[in-house]
Amino acid sequence: MSQELIMQIAQSSVYTILLVSAPALGIGLVVGLLVSIFQATTQIQEQTLAFIPKIVAIMVSLLLFGPWMLRILVEFTMNIFGNLHRFVG
Repeated sequence: MSQELIMQIAQSSVYTILLVSAPALGIGLVVGLLVSIFQATTQIQEQTLAFIPKIVAIMVSLLLFGPWMLRILVEFTMNIFGNLHRFVG
């Protein structure tokens, strides 16, 4: 196995991780920002107010984007297993 092949696998792995995690992280970021703005304007400093909306938003995003995420991960895994003969030996 050459260095180029290892770098290609690492690059596609990082790209797949970023692609799959982007919807949940993006929605969590937006909801967290909105909750922070709400807390700053109303001066409510309740700790649970920051976590509960983010958890709910991320769960909803996983429900919405879950099939797409799973398809991307299955395609990546099938690609790795399909090229397994290139990695061994």
